[in-house]
Amino acid sequence: MSLNTPPQIIEVASKMAIAKDNYSAKKILTLSFLGGAYIAIGAMLAILLGGGVPGIAAENPGISKFLLGAAFPVGLMMVVMAGAELFTGNNAYFIPNVLSGRQAWNAPLRNWALVYIGNFVGCLFVAYFIAHLTGVISTEPWGEYAQNIAIAKTSNPFYKTLLKGIGANWLVCLALWMGMSAQHTSGKIMGIWWPVMTFVALGFEHSIANMFFIPLAMFEGADISWYTFIVKNLIPATIGNIIGGAFFVGTIYWYAYEKTK
Repeated sequence: MSLNTPPQIIEVASKMAIAKDNYSAKKILTLSFLGGAYIAIGAMLAILLGGGVPGIAAENPGISKFLLGAAFPVGLMMVVMAGAELFTGNNAYFIPNVLSGRQAWNAPLRNWALVYIGNFVGCLFVAYFIAHLTGVISTEPWGEYAQNIAIAKTSNPFYKTLLKGIGANWLVCLALWMGMSAQHTSGKIMGIWWPVMTFVALGFEHSIANMFFIPLAMFEGADISWYTFIVKNLIPATIGNIIGGAFFVGTIYWYAYEKTK
């Protein structure tokens, strides 16, 4: 078969979680730096495509949102196929093992903490050195577009960003689940692309992507402080991402295919 069944996806995720738990801290930080950088590169491409059509956006804003979403998944594809660590995806991988007693709770907590740090560094590196210093998005219409994204992301109340964070990582982890269903590269690309495109076009909140979007806008002159970024967006988005990945994917699929089998 060219597809893994849903129960087989649980097995694949469980084996990956065990392998990840055996990584050294140095390896996790290295791979998570790459993971953050890859997501940032996808986000940079998304800004160029989604923000490069102001005329179309004025008349047909859905097309601009679609272009933003259509470009972003390249980052997750690089994470999955080239090999890197991503906090949001790892929110789901470990949960079936933990709930079945194959791994202790300290396994995901250690991994999540290290990967979160590495992802943050990778995103900031790309935001400052690859995007800001090179001026890739400094000219119009991209500069204003990037700043408007960040302003919108830091203007929502806590509960709304948290709920958008749930939606984002529910879809991101579904993308990874669908990617694991495929045994060929083309199938993995299609499985990843659709859910990720959807969450970005819908304007949901992905904590790792926001580690690029918002600091980049700050480097470009947006009137946003680090405090505002962290408190108004990063904290609620992160909490929402954990719920979306750990509960709505990791826990529910564990319950459906292991607990109740």
